[in-house]
Order: sequence, then C-alpha cells, then structure tokens
Amino acid sequence: QVHLVESGGGLVQPGGSLRLSCKASGSIRSVATMSWYRQSPTYGRELVADITSDGSVNYADSVKGRFTISKDNAANTLYLQMNSLKPEDTAVYYCNALYRYLRYWGQGTQVTVSS
Repeated sequence: QVHLVESGGGLVQPGGSLRLSCKASGSIRSVATMSWYRQSPTYGRELVADITSDGSVNYADSVKGRFTISKDNAANTLYLQMNSLKPEDTAVYYCNALYRYLRYWGQGTQVTVSS
C-alpha cells in the first residue's frame, strides 16, 4: 500500500500563495504518476496537475501559469506551489499516486481563498 499525507492548506486572500506538500510512504521513483486533484461543491473533482516518473508535467488550463507541481524523490515528497490564488481555487486538495495500476489517495487538505 502507498500512504500519502498532505499538508500546507489554509486560508488566504485572493492573490495570495500557498505551498502544498504530500509525503509518501515509499519511494516515489516507483510511482508512474503523482497528481494533485481538488474537490469543490461548485466544480466537483478535477485534476489540477500531474508529474510522471521522468519529470513530465501537465496542468489544468485553469491553473496553468499560476501553479507549479514538483517532487523531491529523495524526500519522497510531492509539492504544489500555488500563486495568484483565486476564490474558485477553493477546494479540498488531494494527493494521488498511480502505482501498479492502482490509485492511492491522501486525506486531503483544505484550501480556502476568500477576502
């Protein structure tokens, strides 16, 4: 089993920044894809960004240019740097790992963007 623990969420004003972290129990070098998803009542569940084992990255159009996904293999940690936050970014953010045809999810961390 792959265990994922997110942290770094919080309350910020529009235009602010947050950095989310996801600590994995095992080596993320063995994981095909690491992803950030988010869930909100307004927009449902959506893929925010992902990064493959070779470092290729993809972003949702809604966050492109504002968010950056990265990973530290030595620390077994996935990151999401979020800048220029908007109210529509408000959601529970989940870390996800695709490993041997199964998806594993973290518990989620709340991000609220509001003035």
